[in-house]
Amino acid sequence: MTPAPSSPNRSSSLLFDSVEQEAYLQLWRTYDRLREIDERVFQKYGITAQQYNALRILRSVRPGALSTSALGARLVSRAADMTRLLDKLEEQGLVARKRCEENRRVVYVSITATGATLISKLAAAVRRCGQDQLGHLDAKTLRTLIKILERARDPHEDEAAGDAWPGNQGSRRRGVR
Repeated sequence: MTPAPSSPNRSSSLLFDSVEQEAYLQLWRTYDRLREIDERVFQKYGITAQQYNALRILRSVRPGALSTSALGARLVSRAADMTRLLDKLEEQGLVARKRCEENRRVVYVSITATGATLISKLAAAVRRCGQDQLGHLDAKTLRTLIKILERARDPHEDEAAGDAWPGNQGSRRRGVR
């Protein structure tokens, strides 16, 4: 006997081990679909979304610099190999690195004029990308989504990093629960 084809109305409890697993997998699938959109944008400019994120952060402190550890703390997702990420950006002339004279283990990174120009060139494409990804949702829905994601992420944030990532609004401290 052949099993009946799955029905789109099939109970979630039969498809997932728990509601937490279903929520997580929904989040992961959503990320995957939205990531494809921004990858197409950044590929045109020869960089990755992670590299763009690093450049955007460095532009925000220009003309200053950040230590590689401070830069890593501000990235949206952790860079498995920060040295390789920075090597590629430096090879393209988008960032400059300078070793700290007082502590040779510390390296400071700054965006170059070429890197800042690239970020400016990308501005309109990045705004369009956001529209393509989530422009179908109204502002109230987006604000609600942001709060839900903050609450989901909050107990897993690195307390030592504090609010280094600008998306960490400190939901615990704001009383959002």
